[in-house]
Amino acid sequence: MRTVTVVGASLAGLYAARALRAEGFDGRLVIVGAEPHRPYDRPPLSKTFLTQRGPDAMGLAELRLSDREEEDGLDAEWHLGTRATALDTAGRTVTLDDGRTTRALRTDGLVIATGATPRTLPGPPLTGVHVLRTYDDARALRAALHDGTPRVVVIGGGFIGAEAASSCAALGLAVTVVEAAPLPLVPQLGPDLARICAGLHADHGVRLLCGTGVKGLRDDGSGRVRAVELADGRLLDADLVIVGIGVRPATGWLTGSGLRLDDGVGCDAGGVTSVPQVVAAGDVARCAGVRTEHWTSATEQPGTAVRNLLAGTTVARHTAPPYFWSDQYGTRIQLAGRRGPQDTVRIVEGDPGDRSFLAVYERDGRITAALAVDRPRPFMRLRRRLVADAAAPCGPPAAPAAAPGAGAWPYCSAASGPRCAAPTPGASPRRPAPPTSRPPCSRPY
Repeated sequence: MRTVTVVGASLAGLYAARALRAEGFDGRLVIVGAEPHRPYDRPPLSKTFLTQRGPDAMGLAELRLSDREEEDGLDAEWHLGTRATALDTAGRTVTLDDGRTTRALRTDGLVIATGATPRTLPGPPLTGVHVLRTYDDARALRAALHDGTPRVVVIGGGFIGAEAASSCAALGLAVTVVEAAPLPLVPQLGPDLARICAGLHADHGVRLLCGTGVKGLRDDGSGRVRAVELADGRLLDADLVIVGIGVRPATGWLTGSGLRLDDGVGCDAGGVTSVPQVVAAGDVARCAGVRTEHWTSATEQPGTAVRNLLAGTTVARHTAPPYFWSDQYGTRIQLAGRRGPQDTVRIVEGDPGDRSFLAVYERDGRITAALAVDRPRPFMRLRRRLVADAAAPCGPPAAPAAAPGAGAWPYCSAASGPRCAAPTPGASPRRPAPPTSRPPCSRPY
């Protein structure tokens, strides 16, 4: 394999590039990013970044995920401010558009790490309406928040919406959060613990309206938002609206490529897609039927995907249960594992009434997930237990089903994995794992 292209220059893309060099790949490495910026850390964008102002406010330099020395060590070709617009698996090319020219880039291997893009409301764009995903989004929102004392409406009570509301409240602004569901975060936390976490809004003077959607936005006649119209007919005065209604995986450029596209790029638990020598990682990857939009997964999945890419077949899979954290109103919420709808909840430490507790979700006598509010140390012990349980042997990963019309990636095949892989110096070439009679893994996470 002479050339590997990583499409996506954010967290997962950077970790994929690091993994390629760590695995001994010494060929041409190309990194393509739609944003003009080198990789940066996104979690602070909805938190401390929004509350700071003045010459000492956090900027891009403080968010950088790598320094110049490391980037030089990667020996990569960076194509920033450049979008991938198409993938031709038969011709082994990625079409790139930098806004001035369009060209085809030939590559032997491909890592798809294009992440996701924010969902928006229908209707014409209005001044004062913001989404929060990129550094440029956050910089525009911060400027608007510090321009007077705007009345803020946050549409969507998920983690990004809650964090943005928390930051606005810290600035002393009047904030209303609108959530279409009866409670925010019920799918992730279950109704009992979701109700407790939702109480953080009221604790800090933020109005939470649940069980009603948004019908539309009203403007003032000059193209600026002035109100949010709810589905039940109420009008909420608003000088600034933050739309936090989720994201969609950035897969539009892959239409017609032959890859399975279903709420992300379909791949197995090792990030291997239905087209040889194409892997996916991060928010865009739907691994073994599950797409995970968490910082930690975006750092862990690329290493597995890259190992499989270089081997030419699935020799490893990502087994760690999902983990995320959220900082709201001075409180840290942490969740690890996957809660099921039939799981029972047990408080093992602390008191929910004090907004400081550790809870576990259980099924058939086993812990499937853990949630902590301001209990980081005992939570991390439980998380390590979940990770160890998930990593226990449970049989080989299943190969992904081929998409209709999918073309083969001609340079390598699964059978030629050891020949095409670039082994670490001094190590023997990787080979597919031997067959095993153990049944497929049936763990809840």
